[in-house]
Amino acid sequence: MSPRNSKPARRLAQGTGAVAACLALTAGTAWACPPEPGYPQTKTTQAGAASAQAEGQNAGGHAGHTRRVEKSAAVTSEAIKGVQRVGGVTDAKGAISLMFIDYGKGRAKRTIMYATGDFGLKAYDITADPRSPKLVGQLNMPGMWETEDTDFDPKRKIIYLSRDPRAFGGNTATGESGVYIVDASKPEKLRQITYVKVPAGHTTTCVNDCRYLWTGGPAKASWMPADWGGRPVWVTDVRNPRKPKVFKNPIDTGRNDGKTDYTHDIQVDSNGVAWASGRGGVRGYYTKGRHYDPLKKKSRVATASDPVPYAGGGIDEATTNSSFMHNSYRAVGRTAGQAANPKKWGNGKLLFVTEETFADGCANDGLLVVASLKGSYKGEGWRSTPDKKFRLRTVATWGVAGKEGSDPNSKDCSAHYFDVKNGVIAQSFYSQGTRFLDVRDPTNIKQLAYYRPADAQSWQPYWHGKYVYVADNNRGIDVLKPAFR
Repeated sequence: MSPRNSKPARRLAQGTGAVAACLALTAGTAWACPPEPGYPQTKTTQAGAASAQAEGQNAGGHAGHTRRVEKSAAVTSEAIKGVQRVGGVTDAKGAISLMFIDYGKGRAKRTIMYATGDFGLKAYDITADPRSPKLVGQLNMPGMWETEDTDFDPKRKIIYLSRDPRAFGGNTATGESGVYIVDASKPEKLRQITYVKVPAGHTTTCVNDCRYLWTGGPAKASWMPADWGGRPVWVTDVRNPRKPKVFKNPIDTGRNDGKTDYTHDIQVDSNGVAWASGRGGVRGYYTKGRHYDPLKKKSRVATASDPVPYAGGGIDEATTNSSFMHNSYRAVGRTAGQAANPKKWGNGKLLFVTEETFADGCANDGLLVVASLKGSYKGEGWRSTPDKKFRLRTVATWGVAGKEGSDPNSKDCSAHYFDVKNGVIAQSFYSQGTRFLDVRDPTNIKQLAYYRPADAQSWQPYWHGKYVYVADNNRGIDVLKPAFR
C-alpha cells in the first residue's frame, strides 16, 4: 500500500499502521454489522431491538442487526431455479462489494472487476472470459471494514474505500473512520493516493461527478452529541484527490422525525438526486443547479455541501419491521423503464428500498419496500416530528420468508443490496441467497428465479452484460447466467 509520492507520509502512516495492527485479528467471521464488545451476539427480541433502535444503540449500526450472520455447518440444503452458475472466484472470500471499470476503447478495451472486502481491494480482468475473472492486482488491507457499496470515479480511475471505525479491531465509540483514495489507473499496480480522516465511514458515495464524497454511518462515536442516534453525512471535496478537504458541518441531520440519526448509504439517481437512506427513512437532495428550497421557501443554488431538499421521508412502520432503511433506487429519466412500468406508475414517482433488520422469526426480518413519493415534495420529510409524523405511502413489500426456494430453518432472512435491470430486481437476502423479482407491477411482485447455495452469504448482486455477479461474503464471487428471460 505504497503512496504515489513521498509528501503524504504522515497520512500513509495513519492508514498502514492500522493495517499492520489488524494482522492479529481473527478471520472468518462474517458480519454485516458486527456487535460492539459487551453487546449480545445472538438475536435480540423484537422489543429489545426496537428499544435499542430508539436509543441508537444497535451495536452494528444496522437496525436490530446485533447477530452473527452465518449458516450452521449442519445446514446443507440448497435451492436453485431459473439461473445457472457459470463461473466465479473463491479467492475473494469476504467479498462485500464489486465495481466494473472499463479501460481503453475498441479492440484494446479491457473490463476490470474490482472486489472489496475485509481483504482490501482486488482487481480481476473479465475481458477474455467474463465467467472466469483473472486476478491481476490487489491492495492488501487485512481487517478492513466495511467497504459496502464502494464507489469510484470512472474518468479519473479512482476508487474510494470507506473505513468504518470498526476496521482493524476498532469500535464505533473510539475507532478511527475515513476514506482511502486509491489510484486504479493501472489495475496491476493499485496505489494509495492518500487517506483522509472523516467523522463517518461506513459507506461513501460520489456526488457531482465524483468531485465530492458523501460519507455516512455507523453508530455514533463517544464524542458526538448525546442526542444523536447515529452518524449523519460528512462531505469531502476530492477535486484534488491528493488533498481532500472535509467540510466541518455534517448534512442530512434531523432525519429521524427531527432527530439526527444513522445515515447508512447514498444512491444517486440518473437525474442527479442523491437519496440518503438510514434510520428514519429515505430523503432525496439536489446537489447542484438552482432549485426551490421548500424549507427556506426560496430558490437557491444547491451544492454538495449545502444541498436542497427534494422529496422523501419516513417509511410507514405499519408495513415494515423497523425504521432502518439500508439503500434505495429511483427509476427516473434515462432509467425510467428499469423498474416499475413508468406508463402506469410515473417517471420517478416510486422508491424501491431495502429495509435491513433482524428480529425474532424470519418473517420479521427486513423487506424490499416500494414507496410512493407523492405528497413529499414540499419538505414534509424534513418537518416530521414525533408528534406530527410524516410517512411515505407504502405501495408494496416483499419478503423472502416462506417463499419458494427459501430455507425454512434459516434465521437469516433480511434483505440487503439489490440491482435493477429491465423490470427485474436482483436482490441479496444473505443466507437465503439471491432472488430475481419482476417488479414491473409493484403491487404484484413475482419471483422469477433464485440462487441459494447451501453456504450462501449473498451481500450484493450486480447486472453486468448477460451475467449477474454476486458478492458473497462466504463464497467469494459467483457468476450467474439468468435463464428466465
